[in-house]
Amino acid sequence: MRSDRTSTPYERLTRPLVREGGELRPASWEEALDRAAAGFTAAVRDHGPNAFGMLSCARATNEMNFVAQKFTRVVIGTNNVDSCNRTCHAPSVAGLSAAFGSGGGTSSYSDVEDTDLIIVWGGNPRFAHPIFFQHVLKGVHRGARLYVVDPRRTSSAQWADRWLGLNVGTDIPLAHAIGREIIHAGLANETFIRRGTTGFEEYRELVEPWTLAAAEAETGVPAEAIRELAHAYAQAERAQLSWTLGITEHHNATDNVRALINLALLTGHVGRHGSGLQPLRGQNNVQGGGDMGAIPDRLAGFQDILDPQVRARFEGVWDTSIQPRRGKTLTQMFEAMDEGELKALYVIGENPVQSEPETNKTVRRLRSLDHLVVQDIFLTRTAEYADVVLPASASWCESDGTFTNSERRVQLVRKALDPPPGARDDIHILCDIAERMGHPWSYPTAEEVWDELRSLSPIHRGMSYRRLEELHGIQWPCYSEDTLEPGYLHARLWSEDPAERGEPAPFGLVGHSPPVDLLDDDYPFRLTTGRRLDDYNTGVQTSGFSSPLRRGELLDISPEDARRLGIADGEVVRVASRRGSVLVPASITPSMREGLVFMTFHFPDQVDTQLLTIDATDPIAGTAEYKAAAVSITKVARPADADDPVPAAS
Repeated sequence: MRSDRTSTPYERLTRPLVREGGELRPASWEEALDRAAAGFTAAVRDHGPNAFGMLSCARATNEMNFVAQKFTRVVIGTNNVDSCNRTCHAPSVAGLSAAFGSGGGTSSYSDVEDTDLIIVWGGNPRFAHPIFFQHVLKGVHRGARLYVVDPRRTSSAQWADRWLGLNVGTDIPLAHAIGREIIHAGLANETFIRRGTTGFEEYRELVEPWTLAAAEAETGVPAEAIRELAHAYAQAERAQLSWTLGITEHHNATDNVRALINLALLTGHVGRHGSGLQPLRGQNNVQGGGDMGAIPDRLAGFQDILDPQVRARFEGVWDTSIQPRRGKTLTQMFEAMDEGELKALYVIGENPVQSEPETNKTVRRLRSLDHLVVQDIFLTRTAEYADVVLPASASWCESDGTFTNSERRVQLVRKALDPPPGARDDIHILCDIAERMGHPWSYPTAEEVWDELRSLSPIHRGMSYRRLEELHGIQWPCYSEDTLEPGYLHARLWSEDPAERGEPAPFGLVGHSPPVDLLDDDYPFRLTTGRRLDDYNTGVQTSGFSSPLRRGELLDISPEDARRLGIADGEVVRVASRRGSVLVPASITPSMREGLVFMTFHFPDQVDTQLLTIDATDPIAGTAEYKAAAVSITKVARPADADDPVPAAS
């Protein structure tokens, strides 16, 4: 039986581990690699290649992600490869691809500095994306107006000209009401609509019921504020619309993204300097992992896996055949564990036990596997359930390679530190396992991997290491080493020449779908989740550091709700959903509206917030609804200075 985690902070892995008698024990590299390869070989032999799944790492280099997806498709023979992109921004990729044919943000950070209006929708970039927020502040200081749309009055909203505090899960009604108001006010950009879009009349009909009054009743945003934002956005010469996980972590997340894209199509705020759409990635290489093909439906450069010509080009270089079918997403892999279809899982640098919703269900599924291999720099909670643990050197300062940020900028990094003794390069580990499975790959340098990627991905072709170093990064697309494309995408949609315009961008005809986890008398509060400035994701990389800013997990609650429940600041409360419960200190803050509470997932060894969240997923992107759990809150007879509360499943 695999054991649960019992200690923190996380310590750097320096020796491989293998499971024996239900416990993990130290092993030699040879034994660990042999066991890893033997388990994968057995799964493929007995159940076929689609019984295998790969979770690649959105914090590792592009080169590692490229080799990981190549391993999955060449050594194993399946397209079952994904990453935490599924957890956060897969809906952005799906929505942008459906509208424009590619899944990257359409503008640059410099556009945010040189614009007239900025909308931040469903996020708190001052805490979660502080580098991007510096560009926002530069734009504001140069005269741009800032609107923030979020259920909480976040620290980002404190800089805004106007905060629109909407009810959780009502983003589509709000977007539709903005669109309707723009149309009725005669502010739609008819030139762009005619040249660059399709489906406008159907969109006009779709949004017609969402009057300002109807939207106010559904969203909680005053009609006057909706009207102000609609007019400001439509009348701005240049405008930027960015979003984060408050849009993408819902059961209808791709529809949310399409609803925001519709506003840019309606006003022509795309394809020009200073105007665009910008999904903000939460980790340093979420964009790059998808760009490299570490997703189940695209090969490197976002090339469709179903296109025979695309597959033929990769097959020619790799001397193998690629399945002409989409693989399983991360979500579908976990569902396949329930069905007994997925038998082996290779996890590189991801931690689904702490990042996936409904923790107990995730653990049960991992325990059902025949073979689980985890490759990481720490013994994460996911690694606690592994059959083989491989210590890697995936830290950003221990590898040569490239990363791709939210503005599609590929940047070169050079190794600054040696990994600790006993840890090995991620790419070398993949090559060692590949060799044991009949594919004698030599150890390539990062640059050799990158050059192979460039030979296969047209949008990266002009990005040699030499050029990346000279220019301090290049945005894709970059088709030639002799040219640079503009920092914004889709200028073609403005062309007067239909041949030059290419495929128009369709309006997304999406309807409102409320949160799955309904509020009622037993669970009357809406829990939404997110990040704080002083910690990082599941806490693995920040749990061992002390800071006066770090207070541990807290339940943010409004003063009104705290008074009604008789809760004092710092007092321990029990938060319960239909799936589990946790004990956590309350933090009374005016940033919260009545009926809304907030927690992070930074401290899962103290408070496992994911016990509360619901495993309801977007059918297109596979992303779960982390932002909208129904919970109850009860006061606990316990002193506020007691030991850290521990999670308890109800």
